[in-house]
Amino acid sequence: KMLGLFTAASSSFAGEARFSARGAAWSPRSASPSLTGVIPDIATVPEGVLSRTTSGRPLVDQRPRPRRNRKSAAVRRMVRETSLTPANFVYPLFIHDVAENAEIASMPGCERHSLPSMLAEAQDAWQYGVRSFILFPKVEDELKSNRGEESYNPEGIVPRAVRMIKEALPESIVFTDIALDPYSSMGHDGIVEDGKILNDDTIEQLCKQALCHARAGSDCVAPSDMMDGRVGAIRDALDAEGFTDVSILAYTAKYASAYYGPFRDALDSHPGFGDKKTYQQDPANGREAYIEAELDEAEGADILLVKPGLPYLDVVHRLRQSTSLPVAAYHVSGEYSMLKAAAERGWLPERKGALAALL
Repeated sequence: KMLGLFTAASSSFAGEARFSARGAAWSPRSASPSLTGVIPDIATVPEGVLSRTTSGRPLVDQRPRPRRNRKSAAVRRMVRETSLTPANFVYPLFIHDVAENAEIASMPGCERHSLPSMLAEAQDAWQYGVRSFILFPKVEDELKSNRGEESYNPEGIVPRAVRMIKEALPESIVFTDIALDPYSSMGHDGIVEDGKILNDDTIEQLCKQALCHARAGSDCVAPSDMMDGRVGAIRDALDAEGFTDVSILAYTAKYASAYYGPFRDALDSHPGFGDKKTYQQDPANGREAYIEAELDEAEGADILLVKPGLPYLDVVHRLRQSTSLPVAAYHVSGEYSMLKAAAERGWLPERKGALAALL
């Protein structure tokens, strides 16, 4: 229907038009050129627009030609500004304390792994060059509480998983998520009291969790909770216990987002009430990321993270311009699921779409 509209409009316009070139006039109301075999001389390029090569071909007088750096795959590889290798990825592994794996319906191709399956998956990824992994646990309901005490159980699922990976792949980099929501009976990242998320009380629990993970062998703790001041408190707690080499990846600009839905399905960690907008950032606020980044850097963060990735590329750029620390972007579950859904329907080539998003 749209094509028909454009065709009709074009025909109507052409029916009223008069074209002339070099003093010759042609009217579409007269004999059609397509019928007479005569092409009207109306397509002449004005003098001075183009020059001619020595062989008589058209020549635009332009010395800089950006297309020269795109003329072949070899040249494009040589001048490429951004390169992406498996070593740049951090592979999220969803785990549970069950003998069998479970598919995650809203994340096609992903599953909750048993610990043996998790290790096999990490070892398989290792052979392709992936060196970094982050662990996200689904915790049984009977282990959850408002204060999330299970988060710092030394025999909990995450410390055991860390030890397994580090023993089998000692050169790997294991990240661990620092937040209470997988362990919370309230489904929030912090302790709840009278309907509010307590900031400083939560940080005390996060420090215990970070120390527990460091003792298990975590190379980098990643506080994703968005409590004010937690990076500095965790840094001090780690240093006081001698873990000065354990890094902190700070979820610096973590926005309240519907894109987290499939991830929450994976961990069964949807908020028990309300939403997370009193601690995660407002999507309307880009400049606020500068405040968070300045605080996290001053408090001892080693890497700054923006989450989600694609919807907040402007924030990624802003932080890249304002800090010398590494800046990471989290390609979150919703972004992944959209690409998978489009690929399943034949709307996008999956591999090309994924690489375009990540690059």
